[in-house]
Amino acid sequence: MPPAPEPRLEKITPGTVDAACDLRVRPDQEHLVEPVARSLAEAYAWPDIAWPRLIYDGDELVGFLMGFFRIPWREDDPDDLRSGLWRLNIAADRQGRGYGRFAVRAVAGEAWRRGERRIHTTWEPGGDGPERFYLRLGFRPTGELSGGQTVGALDLSAPDTDVR
Repeated sequence: MPPAPEPRLEKITPGTVDAACDLRVRPDQEHLVEPVARSLAEAYAWPDIAWPRLIYDGDELVGFLMGFFRIPWREDDPDDLRSGLWRLNIAADRQGRGYGRFAVRAVAGEAWRRGERRIHTTWEPGGDGPERFYLRLGFRPTGELSGGQTVGALDLSAPDTDVR
């Protein structure tokens, strides 16, 4: 039997925007991540920074990610430009199958291609949040908060990093 195809990323198009907006995480996760429609509105407002993509497995839409590249992080330090994972929504019935890891690898690979050697993300603190997922991938809390969320960084140059 041939190996299963690798998931792939696709840009959002007029033909896929409705399906993207219909994508839902588990009900117990809805307070942890913004809906895809909100992310697409933010991508529209930040077109030079946002990198929204749909995740497909074959013909099936299984997730959404939005990367960000070289966004000014702090108003008091215009040289603090960061890149990373802005949003990650995996369909409720498709979680636990490696699509989240695939998404982080995709953002890490794009960041690496653009010359970045570190990526950032944020997560809601607490036992029901995605902290364990991000820590398993190698993200480490920076000690910062952004909008009440924990800021984590992943060093893409580290020898043990397997996500780029």
